[in-house]
Amino acid sequence: MGLGLLLLCATALAYWPALRGGMIMDDAEHVTAPALQSVAGLWRIWSVVGATHQYFPILHSAFWLEHRLWGDSVLGYHLTNVILHAGSACLLVAIMRRLALPGAWLAGFIFALHPVCVESVAWISEQKNTLSTFLGLVSVQIYLRFDETRRPSSYAIALAAFLLSVLSKNVTVTLPAVLLVIFWWKRGRLEWKRDVLPLLPWFVLGILAVQPAAGLERKMCAASPELFSLSLVQRGLVAGRVFWFYLAKLAWPADLVYMYPRWTVNAGVGWQYAFPLGALVLLAGLCLLARRNRGPLAAFLIFAGTLFPVLGFLNVYWFALSYVGDHLQYLSCLAIIALFASAAAFLAGKLPRGIRSAAIVPAVGLLVTLGALTWRQSGIYRDPETLYRATLAQNPASWAAHYNLGDVLNQQPGRQAEVIAQWEATLRYRPDFPEAQNNLACLLASDPNRTQEAIEHFQAALREKPDFADAHANLAALLSNFPDQTQEATEQFEAALRYDPDSAQTHNNFGNMLMDIPGRLDDAIAQLQEALRLNPDYAEAHWNLSIALSRIPARLPEAISHVQAALRLEPDIQGGPQLLAHLRELQREQAAGNSAPPS
Repeated sequence: MGLGLLLLCATALAYWPALRGGMIMDDAEHVTAPALQSVAGLWRIWSVVGATHQYFPILHSAFWLEHRLWGDSVLGYHLTNVILHAGSACLLVAIMRRLALPGAWLAGFIFALHPVCVESVAWISEQKNTLSTFLGLVSVQIYLRFDETRRPSSYAIALAAFLLSVLSKNVTVTLPAVLLVIFWWKRGRLEWKRDVLPLLPWFVLGILAVQPAAGLERKMCAASPELFSLSLVQRGLVAGRVFWFYLAKLAWPADLVYMYPRWTVNAGVGWQYAFPLGALVLLAGLCLLARRNRGPLAAFLIFAGTLFPVLGFLNVYWFALSYVGDHLQYLSCLAIIALFASAAAFLAGKLPRGIRSAAIVPAVGLLVTLGALTWRQSGIYRDPETLYRATLAQNPASWAAHYNLGDVLNQQPGRQAEVIAQWEATLRYRPDFPEAQNNLACLLASDPNRTQEAIEHFQAALREKPDFADAHANLAALLSNFPDQTQEATEQFEAALRYDPDSAQTHNNFGNMLMDIPGRLDDAIAQLQEALRLNPDYAEAHWNLSIALSRIPARLPEAISHVQAALRLEPDIQGGPQLLAHLRELQREQAAGNSAPPS
């Protein structure tokens, strides 16, 4: 109990800088959206695939509950991650002690304080990691008890915890295989009835449970097929390199980066084969060693097995940014940490009695060093700008970091030049990124001297993504400012509405242009009315419709009602009272029989 409390306090201290941090990256997409905060929203989290950013219903149910408890306060989410992380460390201790492995508490503290875990703990979205790992370790611990007692209740609870973990994040679907490796390590062989048969339902139910989330992942990857078009040989090269990369970061956690450089994979370059060949040589050596000691081979199999979903053989959306990420080895690193701690404790036990107690000094030194590294690393997660600038300092070619930094700066007044510089850098490293082309074009369009550049970037976005409704609409809005470009603007508006017919803003902008084209007033009114059907509280559409209707004498009362609606929605709208007074004057003149249509 005392060591557990010490572990929790040490973890909280190491993550103190992150506890004071805000939201980063896709946190806002994971924390429960307003439309899902009701009880009906909780039902949609479970029943509608796509209602949440990823179909992990246990994770998003947890987020739903957390929002009920502390609303938008990010401290609560950070604390939850820290507590789950410390809880997983304590479960690692319990599992190792059940397996009679030495060094259990050393392993627990190393996992709790190791800086490769920072990305999972300091990033709110990665509660999927901390929650799924905690639930997965609960299932392993209880199943190991079932293996000893064969009590059906233990089996049922372990299976339930396993399914809860898989529905928090797919990676824990590998846990039944982990259990089989553990049983082989314990007994030297696997028995069909005792070991394999009870876990068959786990394999089947796990595979079924991951399908909705896997489908969403495939859909996201399909949006950028050029980023995932690797041959089987290339995927093997990636897998070998990923394996050694994660081992190296565990052994020497220096130069940790939120987004590591994305490697160039070339099957024609000889040295790239050294990584998978090295892994195979290591496997062969461990197989030979297993005749005397099965532990290292078991750790290798668990480490590589739990990494399998992110080794490169399957498409994972993160691979668009990098083939590796610290959060991707959060679960798998437990095996290597347990092996290291057990070996260290075993060797310490072989020391002479007189100096055996002195072995605690290097252990404490290791933990203090890891804690200090974690404290420093978690500090870069305090806000998005700090995170992306730290990423670019070590990975200046990260197109995603440039793009996201530009997006952050774009929300701050007076930083337009910096935003343009970041999005131009994005396109240097990934010129086929239509969203960056569109966003950069929108900024350039506000500068009269850079209109042609803006048009070229819009066109580049549409070459990459012809059904990009926003780019069509933005290009149309820009072209509508030029009288000689109304035909092309019309074509762009029509294309935008073909791909996104429910955009009230596009209908409004199209109608605003059409009412200044001779003979298109009725079409303009139809577009503006559609905008208001889609968004009845759209003040600008009310205003524009009032202008259009005022040009038809018989519809002056309608025009007046729309001005009044615009003023209700935006009381400070410029020229509002004057237009309302002018239209009422026209109405009085019309009633007196001497009015003329307004120009």
